[in-house]
Amino acid sequence: MRKIASLVVVGALAFASLGGVALAGQNDVIERGGCSGASDWKLKLSPEDGRLEVEFEVDQNVSGDTWRVRIRHGDSVVFRGSETTGGASGSFETRIVEDDLAGTDTFHAKARNLSTDEVCRGSASI
Repeated sequence: MRKIASLVVVGALAFASLGGVALAGQNDVIERGGCSGASDWKLKLSPEDGRLEVEFEVDQNVSGDTWRVRIRHGDSVVFRGSETTGGASGSFETRIVEDDLAGTDTFHAKARNLSTDEVCRGSASI
């Protein structure tokens, strides 16, 4: 029985290490969190042709609500606008592409539901 348990552990470790190797080339940074209400947010940063793709998603499970969205790259506001949740998931996604500055790039995203005043805040660095 011990031998079987050892083989299962060794197999799981080998699988995990192979998965890590496969994912290592992606270089994406993904942060997730909860909002002040029941919604969730995700902020994804990805290298794209010498620039950075920034995707901010809020999933609230209610379609038709309008959110005011702001994304900052360091101290500069790089996106300000409104998004409306839609589809079966009741979510929205804001996508922008920004210059990859020297050193660490930090993005802060904030969204406020104009109907409920729920707020989502997230940040990620790459």
